[in-house]
Amino acid sequence: MKYLDLYQSGELCARVREAYGRLAACDLCPHRCGVNRIKGEQGRCRSGLKPGIASANLHRGEEPPISGSRGSGTIFFSGCTLRCVFCQNFPISQQGAGETISTGELARKMLHLQKRGAHNINLVTPSHWLPQFLAALWLAVPQGFRLPIVWNSSGYETVDALRLLDGVVSVYLPDMKYSDELQADELSAAPGYPDVNRAAVQEMLRQVGHLQVDDNGIALHGLIIRHLVLPQGRAGSTETLPWIAENLGLETHIALMSQYFPAHRAAALAGINRSLIHNEYDAAVEALEAAGLENGWVQELDEERGPV
Repeated sequence: MKYLDLYQSGELCARVREAYGRLAACDLCPHRCGVNRIKGEQGRCRSGLKPGIASANLHRGEEPPISGSRGSGTIFFSGCTLRCVFCQNFPISQQGAGETISTGELARKMLHLQKRGAHNINLVTPSHWLPQFLAALWLAVPQGFRLPIVWNSSGYETVDALRLLDGVVSVYLPDMKYSDELQADELSAAPGYPDVNRAAVQEMLRQVGHLQVDDNGIALHGLIIRHLVLPQGRAGSTETLPWIAENLGLETHIALMSQYFPAHRAAALAGINRSLIHNEYDAAVEALEAAGLENGWVQELDEERGPV
């Protein structure tokens, strides 16, 4: 792992200090709230100093190169920089479900998942806990931690924060949620999402390159983009997928997801108060094929979903 070299050189410790320094007037995410999280103040992510996690366990529901045969060591962090009205994990992301722990305990959980045979450590919604993760990694390495790190995020991240992860993260697994700023603001309270997101995934690709797997099909390093198709084309699939092909390359791996349903507050909002239907997902698959993106995974809808 490259982070071993960063640890040995002292660079990892320096990044921990730099990341924690940013918490005094927090600017880790694009909201740049400026609150003093070191003193316990909370901004848009509703997170203070000590990390909050909802669970840490082996998970087999990710893309095949991530889950593999033994499972991914998945740590679900509490809080989020977005406020998606359809979030399926809203008790964790928006209501703060979980426990507050120390960075030492986070390191122990990472080591325990390694002992259980996880292929990697899969950090889910970790962006607002970047300093705390780096500190936990710094504590875990001298205790024998050696697993690849998967950064499983909303993709609403700043390039300068992501640079603190260069050489630390092996696999980036970001969302590309929207191509239209109005949709991003209305559905996720994420101003400027398209431009921010596109700059972020380009930085991720610069760091880790396209997906590479070992002889068993397990991810070594690289970028996998997730795109959740929304009703009425509100995710902008026909704009996002060609952009990926043109700006990231045809080698890019895409997980084109069909599992949208009106969770959380979406059931009360016209246009997204229903599950996806065949015509909508088929249009996204056609856009994927037209863009020449052949690497990745598509899903199937239930047969009973209507055509229109």
